[in-house]
Amino acid sequence: MKIIMIYDQIQAGAGIKDDHMVPLGASKDPVGPARMMEPFLKKVDGRVVACLYCGDGFFENDPAEVSRKLCAMVKKLGPDVVMCGPAFNYLGYGKMAAKVAHDIVTTTGVRAFAAMSKENEDTIAQYKDKIHIVETPKKGGTGLNEALEGMCLLAKAMVDGKDENEVAAKYCFR
Repeated sequence: MKIIMIYDQIQAGAGIKDDHMVPLGASKDPVGPARMMEPFLKKVDGRVVACLYCGDGFFENDPAEVSRKLCAMVKKLGPDVVMCGPAFNYLGYGKMAAKVAHDIVTTTGVRAFAAMSKENEDTIAQYKDKIHIVETPKKGGTGLNEALEGMCLLAKAMVDGKDENEVAAKYCFR
């Protein structure tokens, strides 16, 4: 199972909290949470083939254009599934993750979902009926390994077309 991760500048290691204007970038190597997911990825025969990223402010300046470019990159790379997040409690990143996951699903035919903490309540309310959103702890909170495992299990279920709703009921906002 080929996976693309979509991150903000912080999770990609391309900038700090105040570096909001980091332009679109990519890494072929797993970075950020993708490295922490490796034991869970092995259980579902998954591998991260690319990590795409940009600053949340860069995204906010032109969300439609940045999402269009990310969708084009996803389509070109041809993954089985795209994970947008984990955005934790970063509100700008949560908005980006949900919009991009929704746009990927509706424009590319590739399966995608977002992951964030409950602090992103407005974004969750707007998108939870359109895409799956895996619940994560806030940054530094407990339960990250369970959330990362849930992301991998949901990705596998989505790709296999089996038990997707069962996995989503356990790990996603409803």
